[in-house]
Amino acid sequence: MSLNVTLTAHTPRPPRILRIHQVTETIGLSRASIYRLMQLGLFPKSIKIGIKAVGWVQSEIEMWIAERQILGMTI
Repeated sequence: MSLNVTLTAHTPRPPRILRIHQVTETIGLSRASIYRLMQLGLFPKSIKIGIKAVGWVQSEIEMWIAERQILGMTI
């Protein structure tokens, strides 16, 4: 008897990680502004993805943008 495994729409996907240049392009803020907002607790924290590399979870960045749209804030 063989076991066939089929991936379905319910199979979770790993989160997409954005690098700093992708984040700056997406939200229109400078690298320095992003790090300043992170220090103030006003922007999603980066995650370590390598020895000298960090990234941001795309869904967290998208949520941050959506929150500003709901509040009527400009990015």
